[in-house]
Amino acid sequence: MKTIEGYKFIQKDMKSQNGNHKWKLGKWYKEDKIKLCELGFHACIKPLESLAYIYGDKWFLVEARGKIIKEKGDKFVASEMRLVREIPLDKVVKRFALWCSKQYLKNYEKEYPQDFRVSDCIKATEDYLDNKISLDELSIARSAAGSAARSAAESAARSAESAAWSAESAARSAWSAAESAAGSAQNKQLKKLIQNEFRI
Repeated sequence: MKTIEGYKFIQKDMKSQNGNHKWKLGKWYKEDKIKLCELGFHACIKPLESLAYIYGDKWFLVEARGKIIKEKGDKFVASEMRLVREIPLDKVVKRFALWCSKQYLKNYEKEYPQDFRVSDCIKATEDYLDNKISLDELSIARSAAGSAARSAAESAARSAESAAWSAESAARSAWSAAESAAGSAQNKQLKKLIQNEFRI
């Protein structure tokens, strides 16, 4: 039977937010009747769009089969679905936020060619995620970029710095930072980050 791949959030207790369904990794589940936003197993085809439906703290790659109804956008409902692998949400989303920041950097540098605080902050964020600098060093770079607090670089640095940041907040930050850029490029990058974590 043909399957399609998707992305889905569930809660820490492995239950769906809506309804009482409890998931087990790798196990197929089936529903006889499906209806978008009401009955059946829901997910998104692309990872970026799934960040708009954060219904829990766990993010999964899923497979679906059987009867499938697709929404006009990226959401779909299926009669059969299983969780394939858990995606390390916090790690992937921070890397994605950093990538988004780099995409916006050229626009900032064009407007402010002599201001290196944002690029320094982005570099420090990358170094921190690569375990090359300490949290204190990242904080210094972030403070230096204070006047660009609304930039994507500051957002990425904040997400990397805060150990207490919840996965949901990190995901929403990345979604917000990504809204105005090209969705296809972002989905490609986000999928690449996920595949790197799975070593696919």
